[in-house]
Amino acid sequence: MSTPDNTTDNASTEAPKPGPVPSPAAFAKRPKPAAPTVPAVETPAVPATPVVPATPGASEWGRVDENGVVSVREGDDWRVVGEYPDGTHDEALQYYVRKFDELSFKVVAIEQRHQAGGASASALRSQAAQLKSEVVGAAAVGDLKGLEERLVSMIDALAEAASQEAAAQRAAVDAAITERTAIVEKVEALAARDPQQVQWKQATAELSSLFDQWQDHQKNGPRLPKNTAQALWKRFRDARSTIERARRAFFAELDDVHKAAKQTKTRLIERAEALAPQGEDGIAAYRNLLDEWKRSGRAGRKADDALWARFKAAGDVLYGARHERDLAEQEESKPRIEAREALLVEAAKVADIADLKTARQTLTDIQHRWDETGRVFPREVERDLDGRMRKIELALKDREDVDWKRNNPETKARANDMESQLRESIAGFEQDLADAKAAGDDKAAKEAQEAIDARTAWLRAIGA
Repeated sequence: MSTPDNTTDNASTEAPKPGPVPSPAAFAKRPKPAAPTVPAVETPAVPATPVVPATPGASEWGRVDENGVVSVREGDDWRVVGEYPDGTHDEALQYYVRKFDELSFKVVAIEQRHQAGGASASALRSQAAQLKSEVVGAAAVGDLKGLEERLVSMIDALAEAASQEAAAQRAAVDAAITERTAIVEKVEALAARDPQQVQWKQATAELSSLFDQWQDHQKNGPRLPKNTAQALWKRFRDARSTIERARRAFFAELDDVHKAAKQTKTRLIERAEALAPQGEDGIAAYRNLLDEWKRSGRAGRKADDALWARFKAAGDVLYGARHERDLAEQEESKPRIEAREALLVEAAKVADIADLKTARQTLTDIQHRWDETGRVFPREVERDLDGRMRKIELALKDREDVDWKRNNPETKARANDMESQLRESIAGFEQDLADAKAAGDDKAAKEAQEAIDARTAWLRAIGA
């Protein structure tokens, strides 16, 4: 149906009442005729002409008179919402019913969002309040009072939820301020450290991590009050700037130290390389240069590696000369080593010579020939050979000590006296043994035999 061009709200066609008139675009959006304007002035509660009911159920809340004037019931009163003179009464009433359905849909949408959770209670409350202003006096047909009451109830419920939400938001902001302040304090503590004591690689990593934490907190945390956020950022930024200045100053100073150390080590390398013509004789001077090298400080890892390679190469020349000499001496020592190995075989047989005097003379002769072989290289080989000869000499000395103790007159006298006492004691126990056997006393016989055995063993121990 086309939209009537002469439709007005709450007035006759001859004298329309003042009020907004719907635009043609608004009419064009709907398949049904567009709504008449909402009256701007109060109309009689009951029209003078008879009211014709529209669609069943709609008449509970709205009515249309014979002139197309549409009214809505609000409590016990009727309020004119508009005119629809060029359509049927049913079309007129349904037009305003759809207006009510649109408002009802908006109310239900806000209720569902509130029940589902996740939406801001404060924002929903604001939307509900705005919608309430649209419902009151709306040009619609339906239970507007019921719709208004639902909105009022929801606004009250959302007010409490908004209050709780605001309290939670304040608590979250307070916690976020505490967390962000802790990040700032860590940066400030890092900035307060002595630059000479800071491990800058680690400190730089810590600063980067703290900055990442700041950005993450700023991005994902609750929004802080502007003044608080700016104050905390200023503290963070100032502390970070202090750290950066200290780091730059430290490394600038370190560069100077490295430069000085590099110059010193370069001069030491030149002096070390100048020792090359001296060969092995230059080793002592090279060791002194090495001590200076250790005191010269660091020149940076890459520079130190390269400088040390040059310095070591100069030393290798000197020690290479010594190594060549050692190889020559080892080659020269081979016959002497073989001679000493043969003397060790010969010396080992001294342990089989029973006569100690002969054994000593034989070993002394071997030792003279040992000394005549001369020095042996390398030194560790010579030490090993000397140690093996020393063991043979100590074994012979132990035999001589035992023999001296045995043949010492005083020792022999004491041994003879003990021997006589032991023999007398053995004779007595032998008599006891014979008497016990004769008497059939097995216990006494056993004790006598044990005593005899013990004293016999003592005799053997003293060589009797």
